[in-house]
Amino acid sequence: MNQLTMAMREILNDLHREDSGQDLIEYAMIAALIALAATAGMGTVASAVNGVFSSVGVKIRAYIL
Repeated sequence: MNQLTMAMREILNDLHREDSGQDLIEYAMIAALIALAATAGMGTVASAVNGVFSSVGVKIRAYIL
């Protein structure tokens, strides 16, 4: 083999053995999953909070009037 091919093979082998960025990618994927779940759950939480505020508003209005 020529020098260029051997150098390319060595670089590819080094990249294959390199796993220092793997943890960062895993943490990013976990953060993305948590963000997705939080976003999906916000609709339900927002509806519940809106219902509670509406109920409190109706009760306050009944006491004032």
